[in-house]
Amino acid sequence: MMIFTIIGIVLAAFIGFGLYKASGLTNIQIIKTVNIKGTKSEVFDMVRYLNNFPKWSPFLAQDPGQIYEVKGIDGQVGAQYHWNGNKGKDIGFQEIVKVEENKFVGMKCDIQKPFVAKPTFEYYFAETTNGIEVKQDFKLQSALIDAFFLWLFGAQAEMGKTNQMGLDLLKKAEESN
Repeated sequence: MMIFTIIGIVLAAFIGFGLYKASGLTNIQIIKTVNIKGTKSEVFDMVRYLNNFPKWSPFLAQDPGQIYEVKGIDGQVGAQYHWNGNKGKDIGFQEIVKVEENKFVGMKCDIQKPFVAKPTFEYYFAETTNGIEVKQDFKLQSALIDAFFLWLFGAQAEMGKTNQMGLDLLKKAEESN
């Protein structure tokens, strides 16, 4: 009986600590930047036109068998990039929601699998002495229970690595173009 009491106390403490930590993950924001050698319009177009995304998608790099298609008028508000990867275990789409020529591209995602989420990606473009700076601002809001699992599996760190990988691939794709 004593062992069950100890296990119960440890489990309750773990869940309590996890929920405390998860409360800080209900609103995640990850900002990453990269400097790319090229013209502002070329770099901007690499992000704006969804048909270019396979050239720098970290998800396609991790899952080369991913199936994708662009719907709508590419590069315009309402255009969508749909994906189905990992043998049907990763499904969703991203949609362009705002475009400011050579300055900004805003996208929202609708992820259906392996979990349900609706993150946003905002891309800002600025000329610097080191080339074109692309700033990616990723935001994700989650319920407390979803945030608990994000904490449990260290998902925020993984998201940051994946976002940086995407920007590094963007740089490589544009500079080798």
